[in-house]
Amino acid sequence: MLKLRRISNDAIRDLAGGLLLVLFGMFFAGFGLQYQLGTLAEMGPGFFPVMVGILLAIIGLSMFVTGLVRAGVQADGGLPFRMPDWRGWCCILAGMLCFVLMGERIGLLPATFCCVFVSALGDRTATLKGSLILAACIAIFGTAVFVYLLQIPLPAFRI
Repeated sequence: MLKLRRISNDAIRDLAGGLLLVLFGMFFAGFGLQYQLGTLAEMGPGFFPVMVGILLAIIGLSMFVTGLVRAGVQADGGLPFRMPDWRGWCCILAGMLCFVLMGERIGLLPATFCCVFVSALGDRTATLKGSLILAACIAIFGTAVFVYLLQIPLPAFRI
């Protein structure tokens, strides 16, 4: 007779996150297939989305398998899901919204700082000081990479 086991929160997180990454990966790969792929030497417009989608799906599949290993076999086949952590969801969505609304108006650096800082507040274990440091480091690094190295036409600051 099989014994019922309670599935840990980490296993549930791995199962849900892995499934979500697989779905996103499949969506982006399918979206990218609408465009010409090209070759490695001459990449077409669909090459990058397809490759990113495939990588996302592979990472998601590995997370899902890890969740299955952590969960073990359950006799009744059900998963005991809890309510989602609304603070984390809201902060991440608010961070993305901040970036969208502020990116063109005040520039990449402050928009990235705001996005990362607000999103980091969704983690209950994060401190205010740690969130500020993380936001500053990512904003500076992101601005250096995208504005100065890749020369994306979004100014670091807009006055």
